[in-house]
Amino acid sequence: MGTARIFNFSAGPSMLPEEVLNQASAEMSNYRGSGMSVMEMSHRSDIYARLFESVQTSFRRVMNIPNNYKVLFLQGGATLQFAMVPMNLITKTGSADYAVTGSFSGKAAEEAKKYGTVNTAASSKDKNHTYIPRQSELKLDPNASYFHYCANNTIYGTEWDYVPETGDVPLVCDMSSNILSKPVDVSKYGLIYAGAQKNMAPAGLTVVIIRNDLAGNAFPYTPVMMDYATMIKNDSMYNTPPCYNIYILGLVLDWVEKLGGLKAMQKRNQDKAAMLYECLDASPLFNVVPEKGSRSNMNVTFRSDDPEIDAIFAAKAAEAGFASLKGHRSVGGMRASIYNAMPPEGVAALVEFIHVFEQNYRK
Repeated sequence: MGTARIFNFSAGPSMLPEEVLNQASAEMSNYRGSGMSVMEMSHRSDIYARLFESVQTSFRRVMNIPNNYKVLFLQGGATLQFAMVPMNLITKTGSADYAVTGSFSGKAAEEAKKYGTVNTAASSKDKNHTYIPRQSELKLDPNASYFHYCANNTIYGTEWDYVPETGDVPLVCDMSSNILSKPVDVSKYGLIYAGAQKNMAPAGLTVVIIRNDLAGNAFPYTPVMMDYATMIKNDSMYNTPPCYNIYILGLVLDWVEKLGGLKAMQKRNQDKAAMLYECLDASPLFNVVPEKGSRSNMNVTFRSDDPEIDAIFAAKAAEAGFASLKGHRSVGGMRASIYNAMPPEGVAALVEFIHVFEQNYRK
């Protein structure tokens, strides 16, 4: 007899909608009368070609992507994009601007230094990445090939609440942990990339949205699999794509649309986050880590003044069916990742658990 499903607050891979899991389960061995699983299909077959085209169309519709952008379904995670972006885009001027507001944006900047000059346009390191720099604080280079930032910082629990204004410099954004969580004006960006394992699909799929004019400028030594122009020419099928993950993305997109699309998803996520932040702001025991105005709707980081209490809380929470609330090893404390698939009931249950815990461990 299996264990009942729990509330999974993992930062990634994260929970998927139960409706999606159930449909994938029902179609696991026989996808819509084909007599086989999507896992077994040739990516060159007619049936998979139709599935692939349907997912691309759904993604473009949900994200409201303009016609002068291509959608690529790649592999290697967001981390491979840390190299792929500069190898394709930094060739314009030899330099790029990077905003460093957390671990992954820092890693992206370090990787880009292998291929050109990196200007730190902003950094929140002075306050241990507990805030997002304002537009007036950005030190922009008008000759930069692009400006790169990470929209949501999973480890530190901060999220950009505005889109940076960079003039004619293309905006490149890592949206791995908040894509599909709210409407996005894609036309403001030159390139958006995201690992799938937070809000879209299982780990293994990376989605790239790229403006047409930015492709075709890669260094001559760029590996063929890392050249955007090559992947565009072959519609993401230069080699075998992550077929099953693309299928799951399609199911997730169907689920998002059934809930009312990205505007409805934004309201749902804002309400969930507000519920949890309201609880923590009133807590006699716990404190929210990021500054107000920079708080993430996806990853809520909090802690007490005592690491021992934090450890007890995380352990007791796990026993009660709240998984993966322990904070990242580099910062400690707690982190509740409340991505799209986390139901409001899960956040409400966590709030109630926090109240009960406070009664037992209040100093």
